[in-house]
Amino acid sequence: FEDDENMFRLNYSKEFLQWALRPPGYFRSWHIGVRAKSSKRMVAFITGVPARIRVRETIVNMAEINFLCVHKKLRSKRLAPVMIKEVTRRVHLENSWQAAYTAGVVIPTPITTCQYWHRSLNPKKLIDVGFSRLGARMTMSRTIRLYKLPDQTATPGFRKMEPHDVPAVTRLLRNYLRQFVLSPDFDENDVEHWLLPKENVVDSFLVESPETHEITDFCSFYTLPSSILGSQNYTALKAAYSYYNVSTKTPLTQLMNDALIVAKRKDFDVFNALDVMHNETFLKELKFGPGDGKLHYYLYNYRIRRVLQPSELGLVLL
Repeated sequence: FEDDENMFRLNYSKEFLQWALRPPGYFRSWHIGVRAKSSKRMVAFITGVPARIRVRETIVNMAEINFLCVHKKLRSKRLAPVMIKEVTRRVHLENSWQAAYTAGVVIPTPITTCQYWHRSLNPKKLIDVGFSRLGARMTMSRTIRLYKLPDQTATPGFRKMEPHDVPAVTRLLRNYLRQFVLSPDFDENDVEHWLLPKENVVDSFLVESPETHEITDFCSFYTLPSSILGSQNYTALKAAYSYYNVSTKTPLTQLMNDALIVAKRKDFDVFNALDVMHNETFLKELKFGPGDGKLHYYLYNYRIRRVLQPSELGLVLL
């Protein structure tokens, strides 16, 4: 999982993979690795996890396929299609006939194409390691000033999500996701698994009204660091990825600015977001810049009538 210039390599933690691959009702048989016979080294990998996906009014039991990777020395040997065929076979064995997946490349035919946006939290480091560049007519000190964030969050009642919040967050999220053409059908078990904070894996915050104690807003992001391959001074880039955000009373831009403040406090270098759901409404105002990366979403064995706008999509795949 490297970028095209081989400068950064995604560095999944053990805790992250356990979170990503063991949701409620997961199948061990859908986690497939290929090892070399003599060295026992893992040379190829692909996974699926079960998910209930709502497409318009229909709830479909799908597999979410992810983490396909093949050892560099074995690329172009047509191993990837074999892995895809095998995970498909195993998914079918559990009477699941549809799947969702994403890719950075275009294959026939995406249901939508999203754009990655990046918000600098530690601009000096990002520029030093080649993740971003100094703007025209910009100095380093002006850039640092441009991206500076307040020390404290602005929203009254903004706090970390706790286990007793699961029912309220589930209601909030289910209500919110209904407006999109395609979204997950989360129940309380799913919310507990995917959104309860886990150190260095996923962070979730909500707004509890100081007067009524009602949970009115919610934001979350997951942690996915990268190893920096070419730098003398730095070895790791700590990135936060926007996950599910719901705003009913607090303006979404204010809520996400609070999320940026918290991420900065937790020493993240950059905050990434796709232009899905209502994310487009805050990206420019909060000084996100468009990245090089496009992410194409696909459904297997399920046809929707037309290509969706990113804003009609309510699904974030890790």
